[in-house]
Amino acid sequence: MERRFLSLFLPNWPTDYFKRRDPDLKSPLALYEKIKGGLRLAAIDAEAAANSLRVGQSLADARALVPALTVKEIDRPLLEAGFGDFADWHSNTSPLVSVLTDANPFGDLLLDITGVPHLFDGERAMLDMAVNRLKHLGYAASGAIAPTIGGAWAASHFAPGRIISASGLANFMDALPIAALRLNADQVATLTQMGLTTISQVRHRPRRRLQAILEQSFLIRLDQAYGHIEERMTPRLPAIEHFVERRFFEPISVLDDVLGIAEDLAKNLCAKLETYGLGAQTFHLFLYRVDHKVMTLSLNAARLTRDASHIASLFRHRAEKLERENYDPGFGIDLVRLAASSLDKLNASQMGAFETENGAEDIDRLADRLGSRLGSGAILKIDFVQSYLPERATRLTPALTTEQSALADWPKQRRPMRLLPRPELVKINAEVPHGLPASMIWRHQAYRLIKGAGPERIGAEWWRSRKRLELVEPKETEKPEPGEKPKPPPYIPNLSLFDPSADMRDYYLVEDEDGHRYWVFRLGFYDNHIGANWYLHGFFP
Repeated sequence: MERRFLSLFLPNWPTDYFKRRDPDLKSPLALYEKIKGGLRLAAIDAEAAANSLRVGQSLADARALVPALTVKEIDRPLLEAGFGDFADWHSNTSPLVSVLTDANPFGDLLLDITGVPHLFDGERAMLDMAVNRLKHLGYAASGAIAPTIGGAWAASHFAPGRIISASGLANFMDALPIAALRLNADQVATLTQMGLTTISQVRHRPRRRLQAILEQSFLIRLDQAYGHIEERMTPRLPAIEHFVERRFFEPISVLDDVLGIAEDLAKNLCAKLETYGLGAQTFHLFLYRVDHKVMTLSLNAARLTRDASHIASLFRHRAEKLERENYDPGFGIDLVRLAASSLDKLNASQMGAFETENGAEDIDRLADRLGSRLGSGAILKIDFVQSYLPERATRLTPALTTEQSALADWPKQRRPMRLLPRPELVKINAEVPHGLPASMIWRHQAYRLIKGAGPERIGAEWWRSRKRLELVEPKETEKPEPGEKPKPPPYIPNLSLFDPSADMRDYYLVEDEDGHRYWVFRLGFYDNHIGANWYLHGFFP
């Protein structure tokens, strides 16, 4: 499908924005900032421009020319944040909205309207609607539609109101000035000195020479404008594939009403997903306020789902936190949209009469509920790592991630439920060289071992860099004072280290008389009747 882009240009955004925030500001209005030790104009409205004022002019000269000039210091962070919120509000027209910052951090909006214009009775009606509602809000605006981002931007700045087809793009771009390529000031000045004023004059020049003079960025902009190189936009809001929405004649503001609407939308969205045989892991709730701002609520599920009641309960849990922190409906909400992303096939399943659930789905639902209350980063799960060494075989990862484990098919070994943070030195009585352990002394306690299995040999990982595993050894027993009862020494870690890649480990599963099971290993081999070290690494249930 041919891509179509709608570009909206708001040339007087800074002054128009401050006028909406403060109705007491009168025209002509100019915003100033301190540049190189002096106060200079940073933005002006249309009336100030009509009075021969210009951006970059000193504030003193501007006041001398226009005594009735209203001045205010510019606040760039506020303008950028306000324009970002304003851009998000335009997602009620197209779900893919971006801010073009090539010429300015604010003032240029880009909407990917591919497949959207039929909802507005065509591209012309959609363009007129987008521009007219901005003018109705008090913003000077112009717009255009083209098959490339560069073409749409150029048309909105230099030929507003145009709708350009793919076949007419080249002829249209050829007639525009070189500034329509979104070049920096130095590149425009260089081309002007060369006597090149239109794009057609530049386009037919040798590319190697242009690259040497203007760098590669110039050729990239040229090819992007003509569609020879694809230019991707960066949407401000999460990209969505399926969504449902509801508009209101009268705005709503109570959170319970919003959640009730979200529950109804969840049923409609899940019915839509079921039609396509899909499930989703990520859901977004967009609340469009009447003051042209958007509140976004996003959450992840542990597995693919299209259960409407589960989705609604997750948003209800998340809303409890939102209500305590920063729920602000402003003057009301006139549009609620529920969207799904991270989609994949989810076939309907039916349990047999004699089948039983393994509880995995209940655990995932619990993780979803906890994540919606505490945040997705607070819920972790164990994921496998490509290693046979027990201390390296697993890691903690977010439970509510949409990424699938790359080691789902990694062979699972029998491992204890609990591993010690560091293997602890024990004394083992066993037949040489590979007999099963018969007794063990751990933390000054003796254990008689009646069962055992092994060994399971784990070799060195030669491809890894040398890393050390800390081992714990008990401190030597201190001699008691005369007449004093001997006491077991406190168990103090002794940070004796060994290189796990230097020796083999032989692991044994042993069980004592009371039914307790331990996971012990012998480090290295017996050599010339010299005993090897044994360590306790974990416990089986």
